[in-house]
Amino acid sequence: MSASASLAMTHLVPLAKELDEDKVTPGVLGFIVFAVMALAVWGLMKSMNRHMRKVDFKEEPEEGTSEASDGGRTGSASAAKG
Repeated sequence: MSASASLAMTHLVPLAKELDEDKVTPGVLGFIVFAVMALAVWGLMKSMNRHMRKVDFKEEPEEGTSEASDGGRTGSASAAKG
């Protein structure tokens, strides 16, 4: 072991002994729960992307409405005059 490694170990060992043994930490169970939640979010995002690719965003104007043919300008112009 090199001198710097042994020096680091001598500084870290007292810090490890100062750790409160009654302190609650998430531990392995917390990591597993977090990992499962992360995988679930990843799967949901993949599914959402797959479904969003299927959506057709081009909206066709409805037949028989005058607002769709002129862009809705007649309604706003008559409201401004009256």
